[in-house]
Amino acid sequence: MTATRHATSSPALPGASGAARAFGRSMFTKTLFDNRRIFTVWALATGLLALMYAGFYPQITADTAASVPEAMSGFGFDDMGSAAGYLQGAVFGLLVPLLVTFYGAATGARMISADEESGYLDLLLAHPISRTRLLLQRFAALATGAVLIAAAVLGAMLAIRAGAELDTISAGGFAAQAVTLALLALVFGALATAIGAATGKGRATVFGAAAGIGVLAYAVNGFAPQIGADRLRRLTPFHYYIGGEPLKNGLPLADVCVLAAVTAVLLGAGTWRFARRDLGR
Repeated sequence: MTATRHATSSPALPGASGAARAFGRSMFTKTLFDNRRIFTVWALATGLLALMYAGFYPQITADTAASVPEAMSGFGFDDMGSAAGYLQGAVFGLLVPLLVTFYGAATGARMISADEESGYLDLLLAHPISRTRLLLQRFAALATGAVLIAAAVLGAMLAIRAGAELDTISAGGFAAQAVTLALLALVFGALATAIGAATGKGRATVFGAAAGIGVLAYAVNGFAPQIGADRLRRLTPFHYYIGGEPLKNGLPLADVCVLAAVTAVLLGAGTWRFARRDLGR
């Protein structure tokens, strides 16, 4: 009877501690457990930064708004006089999207590349889990972290909304911006995960490639209007993240669909390649 139970029970995935092994029955929960501190730090740091800069809004005067260089208008600094315009530039157009871009690039680089680089991936795949299932459950944990970051930012905005004179923006507007923020993180998380899964390159290389593409796309989105190339903005995920002005207009369903589709295509391509390539390093 005992031998039968041992034979039919699924082995726990390898973990560093007893608690990790308890969570290790599922790659999703194990990845959440292993990265719980990283996800928490990213969420707290992003939420606190958003709260701090949002709190400066009552100090904005007409002279301050007029002093913003015209070159910054492409980054959302074209309506500093209103609460939505200020947040669209100083918070959701400049700092927060860069942070979630780096979150996606850094976390995506950990999902496959870090384990393959260390040799731990071979140990994981020795268990009864397919490559596709491994990648998708790892990415689901990354997505949970992205939602946690968006929730922290949303909570910070709602907490400071009345005190910082941001109550001209509805709670729905803040929620819509949080949704597009999470999707932006997923785009770059999927990009980094796909690069690592498809190429087998090390974590630093994958992070550098994904973050570099993110910074380039961010710059194109911001500076394209200055060179009369507005159409180039539609080639970047940042346009679909904030171009519809969610704080003012609510959830832009078309833009949400574009961000979700890009994420799905990147993840699908990475999964397809990861399932077929030689993992020998």
